[in-house]
Amino acid sequence: MASVLSLIVIVSVSILVTRFATIALVHTGLSEQTAKFQARSVFTGVGYATRESERIVGHPVRRRIIMVLMLLGNIGIVSVLATLVLTFVDHQAGTMAWIKKISVLLGGFTLLWTLSKSKWVDKALSRWINHLLEKYTDIKVRDYAGILHLSGEYEITEMLVEHEHWMAGHRLRSLNLRQEGLNLIGLERENGTYIGLPNGDTLIREGDLLIMYGRESALRSLSERKRGRAATQNRQQAIEENKKAERKEAKAEQETVIDTKS
Repeated sequence: MASVLSLIVIVSVSILVTRFATIALVHTGLSEQTAKFQARSVFTGVGYATRESERIVGHPVRRRIIMVLMLLGNIGIVSVLATLVLTFVDHQAGTMAWIKKISVLLGGFTLLWTLSKSKWVDKALSRWINHLLEKYTDIKVRDYAGILHLSGEYEITEMLVEHEHWMAGHRLRSLNLRQEGLNLIGLERENGTYIGLPNGDTLIREGDLLIMYGRESALRSLSERKRGRAATQNRQQAIEENKKAERKEAKAEQETVIDTKS
């Protein structure tokens, strides 16, 4: 039974380590989604795309975080495998002992999964990690969401222009993303060239990494939009949804003005 509990503890520590690394990477300027993907990829030894690795190697703080994460990941994987062997390679254990081990293991993993999905736990854990980072490291703890005043549905995210994407091969002016409530605030070419605040003449190419700002639903709609007839319908729907959102925001603003005058 001790080996089963040890396995649960090791997995718990692994989850904590990857969450710690994710928050640390976010504080270097990466988006939450990108930081989470990179932290999990490095910890498990899966690796990631060359373009992503260049962004890590070229940043001294990110490089330090990833180096520590790689070391801890190797230790964690070896520990998990060793504990699994100790847990299940027991020829003297009876049927009831096996059932008890499996039940505890499943119960422990279910509890960990539930806690990892809890927003309350995530917020509490994030505050604790931020405190530790600020106190014991030289990583500058910055709330980029707060600095940019992101709230509600609005967010900044990275979007890769893949093959056959609706935007590929078009000038930014012709795409008229503003109608969908979206703004392109930066663009990185496949060769590493960065264009800040692209203008209407900027050509969107396959392989470009776009820094987009807007509502989460609109960003998701755009990222999934491929060339073809369905793209026109998808875009029109996104425009209508943006109009509804703008009317809702305008109404809320009017109510705020009335309350202020009162």
